Amino acid sequence: MSAVPSPANADFEFTALGEARNYRAALVREFTPLLRGRVLEVGAGIGQMTAEFARVPGVAEIVAVEPETRFHEAFSVANPGRRLIRGTLAQLPAGETWDALVAINVLEHIEHDEAELAAWAARLRPRQGRLGLFVPARPELYAPIDRDFGHYRRYTRATLRARLEAAGFTIERLSYFNCVGYFGWWYIFRLLGRRHFDAATVRRFDRLIFPTVHWLESHVCRPPFGQSLLAVAQAR
Repeated sequence: MSAVPSPANADFEFTALGEARNYRAALVREFTPLLRGRVLEVGAGIGQMTAEFARVPGVAEIVAVEPETRFHEAFSVANPGRRLIRGTLAQLPAGETWDALVAINVLEHIEHDEAELAAWAARLRPRQGRLGLFVPARPELYAPIDRDFGHYRRYTRATLRARLEAAGFTIERLSYFNCVGYFGWWYIFRLLGRRHFDAATVRRFDRLIFPTVHWLESHVCRPPFGQSLLAVAQAR
């Protein structure tokens, strides 16, 4: 089950994501090809990405899972009428299966990540569904703020590949994401040890730097390292 971030940092990721307009749009573009039919979002938080994914033309229905009760009200405001499972995957009816499952910055919160991936694969397998996964990368970046967030780990490409394959997924794509963010995270959070992020800094990075970085990563060459890892995989 997910670890709980400390109260001082509980909303950090959502605040940062709220400022990161271009970053959110890039994630939607990356995952759009797999979003079709019935989509399950695990660890939806306050529903920022849920609303974005629901607008993808191929999505017939999107259902969100979120265990943290303090996020439920904000989710409902951002996604009126959207079905929200107030708990974990275990609260879903056993027979419900999905064409796609998306999890953004979720798996690192789960102690037994191999078992969680296997449970996701079981929900996708009957429909030959696909997984869109986004996680923090590179163990050398693990900083005090990661502990505050309740992160058990940061992943390498090799470790994430091994876990996905062991859980029953065939990997279609596995690549690092945001190579410039790697250096920013290392300097601000690892070297300086800061435990918060200024929203204005996120906004400047998102507007001035990230669009060029992501264009190069998605059109020229995927980077050999990055702040995050992005995976697309099919349940087999």
